[in-house]
Amino acid sequence: MRYISTRGESTAVGFTDAVLGGLAPDGGLYVPEVWPTLSRERIAAFAGMPYAHVAAEVLGAFAGDEISSVDMRAMCEEAYATFSHKAVVPMVQIGPQSFIAELFHGPSLAFKDVAMQILARLYDHFLGQQGRKQVILCATSGDTGGAAVEAFRGAKNVRVVVMFPEGRISEVQRRFMTTATEDNIACVAVSGTFDDCQTILKDAFQDKVLRQSVDLAAVNSINFARIAAQSVYYFTTAAALGAPARAVNFAVPSGNFGDAFAGYVAMRMGLPIQQIVVATNSNDILARAFSTGRYTRGGVVQTLSPAMDIQSASNFERLYFEGVQRGAVETARAFEAFKTSGVIDIPPAALSYMQSHFTGVAIGEDETLKTIVSTLNETGELIDPHTAVAVAALRHVSLDGPTVVMSTAHAAKFPDDVFRACGVQPELPRGVASLSGRPERFDRLPGDADTIKAYVRAFAEG
Repeated sequence: MRYISTRGESTAVGFTDAVLGGLAPDGGLYVPEVWPTLSRERIAAFAGMPYAHVAAEVLGAFAGDEISSVDMRAMCEEAYATFSHKAVVPMVQIGPQSFIAELFHGPSLAFKDVAMQILARLYDHFLGQQGRKQVILCATSGDTGGAAVEAFRGAKNVRVVVMFPEGRISEVQRRFMTTATEDNIACVAVSGTFDDCQTILKDAFQDKVLRQSVDLAAVNSINFARIAAQSVYYFTTAAALGAPARAVNFAVPSGNFGDAFAGYVAMRMGLPIQQIVVATNSNDILARAFSTGRYTRGGVVQTLSPAMDIQSASNFERLYFEGVQRGAVETARAFEAFKTSGVIDIPPAALSYMQSHFTGVAIGEDETLKTIVSTLNETGELIDPHTAVAVAALRHVSLDGPTVVMSTAHAAKFPDDVFRACGVQPELPRGVASLSGRPERFDRLPGDADTIKAYVRAFAEG
């Protein structure tokens, strides 16, 4: 398997280099040169198969001959043994044709664990082979950082710097990062929004001197291995509902568009998906793009679903690249211009292609709160605000066949908002209940790229 940049100016690389590099040198995002596919018979066989075994097959298709099937199976089994539910991603039914996939049974109680736990094993495997050490720089809107800390804490070959927007994530989300005691972990509260953190991240990766001096790597969803790992639960949930004999719909709470794009990846691999509902909160850049054809950055609004408080969705570049028939020149031009103008007018043919697979729906705060209450009353399920956005979105669309809502976080990660909505105080699972009593360790820095890059250099040398 070879991987190319969405902007076309970087040399094609193998799976190892795409994983360890994260962002392509030309500022683009890696995608497979050719999408691997799975037969209908193979997809049908995923029904009832252990999650780790499905993951090994799907990820193996992207790794090609760079990882043996034995090693991939062993890494997946180790990664998913960290989950508290033996099914890894169990489903519950909330309506006649509606289901919730619980993606929050990992160590940090969020869907990011599903990808991050295997990504940490891939890093260890590749860096051990090459005798390398890397510094991972991560920007988080809430859950990626905690998942990265849980996956990489204590790693011998990796040091991790996590940036989060100060005051814009929940206390539980913050404590999953800041209570880590390992010396290879550093947390930074950045003055600004997640988009500011993400801009700093991209600036750091385009600084060739910094990248080379500290061997910089990324585990945000700009890293294609994250997307590939997230595509696995589309296969497992769809197969459990009768795929590929029948198509399945998905509703996905979306901020940076990585989780929803993972569904597109599964579709390109052969999974019959009828429609992916991209559910946003008031930060509705994606919903507006799919409905109007104009991808326009607005000001970030703080909401009940902070992991989605994003007005620049990195993974949209991957979909745009596919929509313009893999036109790298057109993609580079559009996203370079977006940095300054904040606007992309999607070409009509590309928009039609996107709309054939994606529907965007924006949900306000009142509806989010009401959906937490109604879901509890109607089903007995206590859901977090992000999941509520996706459940609410289903009421605004007409879909045929079964629909799976991706429940991206445990309700206990947002206890105050859940209690405000329905009067029920969600409890942290026993394994993480001591978070509130642990001391925190983090630094506060301005949202300035040069300041953060200097911090990364100092931490790498420490």
